[in-house]
Amino acid sequence: MKILLTGGTGLIGRALCRRWAGDGHHLIVWSRRPKEVPALCSGARGVARLEEIDDVDTPDAVVNLAGAPIADRPWSAARKKLLWDSRVALTRELVQWLGCLPLPPRVLLSGSAAGWYGDRGEQSIDETDTTGGSPGDFGSRLCAAWEDEARRAQTAHTRVVLLRTASVLAAQGGMLARLRLPFRLGLGGRLGSGRQWLPWIHLDDATGLIDFLLEHEDCRGPYNICAPRSVRNADFTRALAASLRRPACLPVPAWALRLGLGEMSGLLLGGQRLLARRADEAGYRFQFPDLDAALRDLAGRSLHPPCA
Repeated sequence: MKILLTGGTGLIGRALCRRWAGDGHHLIVWSRRPKEVPALCSGARGVARLEEIDDVDTPDAVVNLAGAPIADRPWSAARKKLLWDSRVALTRELVQWLGCLPLPPRVLLSGSAAGWYGDRGEQSIDETDTTGGSPGDFGSRLCAAWEDEARRAQTAHTRVVLLRTASVLAAQGGMLARLRLPFRLGLGGRLGSGRQWLPWIHLDDATGLIDFLLEHEDCRGPYNICAPRSVRNADFTRALAASLRRPACLPVPAWALRLGLGEMSGLLLGGQRLLARRADEAGYRFQFPDLDAALRDLAGRSLHPPCA
């Protein structure tokens, strides 16, 4: 299969490229740094412009994961514009290009996030919930606009799958890479009250579920890319500390997060009790449904990374 990826050099994109290159798929990555793509993406071809893709390489499938990191820095006006353009505007350009192809792809798997739902407190959420966050919730509005652009690719020939992805746990990179050092120094702790729900997924299940959705032609619409059971922030903190054999006794109060991060603090103080209902109904079987087992696996991999 010929697969075009955006965001192929990111955490999930690189893991998908490793998986799909091993399966013998032909991979093309649309990137701002195409010369770096072969080394980062398991030999994939890098292109700086979609127009570089000729009729021979017209994709059978498109996986759209592009987007500037959402939690790297506070949301200034300039940062919000970058986050919007790197997701919404890029997806609009991609879908317009797909509409001009003589033979459109069979499937578009397009990124979104658990933040689509906004902060939902104690409510259990699955894909049947059709309400996003409040009008003032930038993260929710961003995801909604991102999905709206992707849906424009839906035709009789092309099915669209929306990937509402939770926090991805990986041995190298992602959320754990930022947390591991302070926790190993004994500086970890819950955020705010610690009662907010945290949806999560092991990287192997994130790529496994995306591959499952690629291959199953009856799968379309939104899917929560998350483990079967979300956990509270305080429980995640205790589990991570235990996996590293360190204490976690330095909580960060909500006021400090709001003062330091401003509007972006909502990502940490809010949460979603997310369920993977549609993945379960479709027949996907998780490798790591349990947080403790996932963290033990990733702790072992971080201590013994694979040879390059």
